[in-house]
Amino acid sequence: MKRIFIIVLDSFGIGEMPDAADYGDQGANTLGAVKKSPAFRMENMKRLGLFQIEGTGCREAGTPVPAFWGAVARMKEQSRGKDTTIGHWEISGLVSEKPLPVFPEGFPEELLEQLRKRTGRGILCNRPYSGTEVIRDYGREHLETGDLIVYTSADSVLQIAAHEELVPPEQLYAYCRAAREICRGSWGVGRVIARPFIGSWPDFTRTANRHDFSLEPPAPTMLELLKEAGKEVIAVGKINDIFAGKGITEAVRTKNNKEGIDRTLEYMKKDFEGLCFVNLVDFDMLYGHRNDRDGYAEALAYFDSRLPELEAAMREEDILMITADHGCDPDTPSTDHSREYTPLIIAGKPCLKGISLGTRSSFADIAAIVLDYFGVKIKCAGTSFYPQIRALDGEGLAKAALAAREKAYAPYSRFCVGAALLAEDGRVYTGCNVENAAYTPSICAERTAFAKAVSEGARRFRAIAIAGGPEGGLPSGYCAPCGVCRQVMAEFCGPDFAVIMARSGRDWQLRTLKELFPESFGPENLEEKREEGCK
Repeated sequence: MKRIFIIVLDSFGIGEMPDAADYGDQGANTLGAVKKSPAFRMENMKRLGLFQIEGTGCREAGTPVPAFWGAVARMKEQSRGKDTTIGHWEISGLVSEKPLPVFPEGFPEELLEQLRKRTGRGILCNRPYSGTEVIRDYGREHLETGDLIVYTSADSVLQIAAHEELVPPEQLYAYCRAAREICRGSWGVGRVIARPFIGSWPDFTRTANRHDFSLEPPAPTMLELLKEAGKEVIAVGKINDIFAGKGITEAVRTKNNKEGIDRTLEYMKKDFEGLCFVNLVDFDMLYGHRNDRDGYAEALAYFDSRLPELEAAMREEDILMITADHGCDPDTPSTDHSREYTPLIIAGKPCLKGISLGTRSSFADIAAIVLDYFGVKIKCAGTSFYPQIRALDGEGLAKAALAAREKAYAPYSRFCVGAALLAEDGRVYTGCNVENAAYTPSICAERTAFAKAVSEGARRFRAIAIAGGPEGGLPSGYCAPCGVCRQVMAEFCGPDFAVIMARSGRDWQLRTLKELFPESFGPENLEEKREEGCK
């Protein structure tokens, strides 16, 4: 029974994107900011590979890469925007070519007049504002007049705040539904948000009864495609709100990160086949928007402390994906979202461990891999990389390389190497190093395996295991392929080709060819020479 759990750490960006300056977000780095806090602790995320993601600044050239237990990538947003709605839509395979409208000068009078007629109440504020400051500055007048506090931010949102004793939450939700109907076309903000609060001036406090009313996605997402294929699509937190219920088969709202994790664990105990899509909003709502670095770090540490519970609850065919929808750097002067790369960590028995996939071109690749895993036709944006991370028998390949090593002919160096090459069709070709008294004709184990495979018609390969060390006993270290062998691999294999360096069947490290050989000589180089006149 296949299941995927996607957990969105709302606003957990990992560094500015190349176009960050277009959004006023130069230098933004949410992870970089929260790492400065003494409260920052993410040992379990580190174990899964958070700090092996490209661009995190934690992989210095020439230093050994520690083993990690997930498949990781840095995700680039294609959509024009940096808000929750657009980020989640792209995660689900919908790229937004145009940004959703924002209202930095407040909403037009025509819109407000329609809202007054639909609610029977006046309007206060109508400006971009901090959510905590707006109730402090307008809360008393709201209680005296009954007028609604309407405000926005740098994001595509219309927010309505009201005191729960004056306007009960259900009544506020009705007002927001009316606003959602009004906000279409050029007024079509991504979300209308109900912001209930309680207390007495000046000590007003927002409650956990927030509710988002989103635009419906304008095209099918992975949620709808999964639902049409008969899979369950379970929404935890504000996911149901973000997608306006489209493609959701079951939903549960949550009031905080703790409840979100608790509900996710409850679903992990249930039998279903499909997707459980989770949003943990505290990082963004409580800490990022309030520039509370320490609070953000504490919330991350709490999530990290509960990660082992989530891992322990996973079944044989479960995949866990941890990602984010945008950034919200608490160290910048702005209290708004920031245009950042996001992390992706994938864990579970169906996937490879310890593999870094560099930077992906779109959040939508997440949707593609989800659909690919369930065998659903990919009819949305994104490119699946499941073939690159699909679990392979690393232990079996390592043992095959070790067995091939026993056949090595190395009377001169006494350094014996074995290799086991896995073809795309599942066949395994082995090879050993064969030396010669005239050193130049000697051939490495890896090239022996490739020559054998190619001579038998194989052209597509998934992985190679290499085991090498001094003659006698198990290898004492991890044997990496030489430069010539890396060039041979580059001739037949893509950058995500897996290279397993084994000391035993259970002790091995995995690297991609891109990591081991970032630059290679290929057909494009030959073409350049032809253009220069070399025949």
